[in-house]
Amino acid sequence: MQLIPVKKTKKLISRNFIANHMKPRIPIIIEDFVDAESPAFQKWNYEYFKEIAGNQKVDIYGSELDSMDRVASQPIAQSTFSEYLDLIDSTPTEHRLFLFNLLSIQPELKNDIIYNDVTNGKLLKWLPFMFFGGQGSATRNHIDIDMSHVFITQFEGIKRIWLFPWEQSDLMYKFPFNFHSLPNIKTPDYSQYPALLYLKGYEAILHPGETLYIPSGWWHYIQYETGGYSVSVRALPSSLLEKWRGFKNLVITRNFDNIMRNIFKEKWFRYKVRAARKRGAKAFRKQKSFLI
Repeated sequence: MQLIPVKKTKKLISRNFIANHMKPRIPIIIEDFVDAESPAFQKWNYEYFKEIAGNQKVDIYGSELDSMDRVASQPIAQSTFSEYLDLIDSTPTEHRLFLFNLLSIQPELKNDIIYNDVTNGKLLKWLPFMFFGGQGSATRNHIDIDMSHVFITQFEGIKRIWLFPWEQSDLMYKFPFNFHSLPNIKTPDYSQYPALLYLKGYEAILHPGETLYIPSGWWHYIQYETGGYSVSVRALPSSLLEKWRGFKNLVITRNFDNIMRNIFKEKWFRYKVRAARKRGAKAFRKQKSFLI
C-alpha cells in the first residue's frame, strides 16, 4: 500500500477548484473553506455543547469489525451527550457518535459557520452533519452511499484520513451490494489479501480549521488521532454516472441487500465474503501481469 500526503491550499477560486479537483476527482485540503471569522471558532467547545444539549440522549457506536454484513453498524450503548463528551475528553476510547446531528437539534448552530463556497453554488450548506469520536476510534473503510462530494471540516482534535479512488474497489476486496471492504486496512494481512499491496492512495492529517475535500465515490478510512469533532457538508455528484450510482445505491442496492440478508442470513454474508475475495484475487492477478 502506498500513501502520499494530500496537498494543502487556500484562497481557491471556484473555477480552479472545479477544473483541478472536482471534475478530475482529486482530493485537497482547503485551509480557509470555513472562514476564520466564523463564530463557531470562538463559541464552540465541549462546555458550550453540554450547556445547550448536555441532557440529550445519544447512541454510542464502537468498533465496526463485528458488523461487516451491514451497511451501518448497530449502537452498543446509550448515554447523555454530556457524559459522552466527558468520556472522549478524558480518555482514549473507540466510542463514536453516528447519526447524532447536533446541528439539527440546535439549528441555530448552522449560522455559526461561514463557508467560502468553492463549488460555485453546488454546496448543500443547509444539510450539515456532525461527527464525534474518541482518541483511537475509527470508521471502517467505506464509500458514501449517495456518491456525493464531501467537505469535512475539523473543529476539535486531529483526524487521519486515508483516501482511495473508486477504481481501486476490487483491490480493496469490496463487498458486493455493500459500501465497505472486507479486510482491515489499518493492519493489513497481505498473505490473505495480497491485492492491498497494490493500493495507491492519499493520507490527510486534518487539524482544526482545515477542510478535506473527498471526491464523489472515493473510499475513506477515518481515524481519530485525538478525541474531537468535525462538520461535513456535501455537494451533489456532478456526472450522470455518479448520480445514477447514488440513486441505485440508495433505492435499489441497499434495499436488495436488506431483503437478501433477512431471507438467507449468514449464507448471504458468506456469499459476499467469497465474492469479495474472488474480486480481490482477480484484481491481484491483473496487477501482477502488468509487472511481468
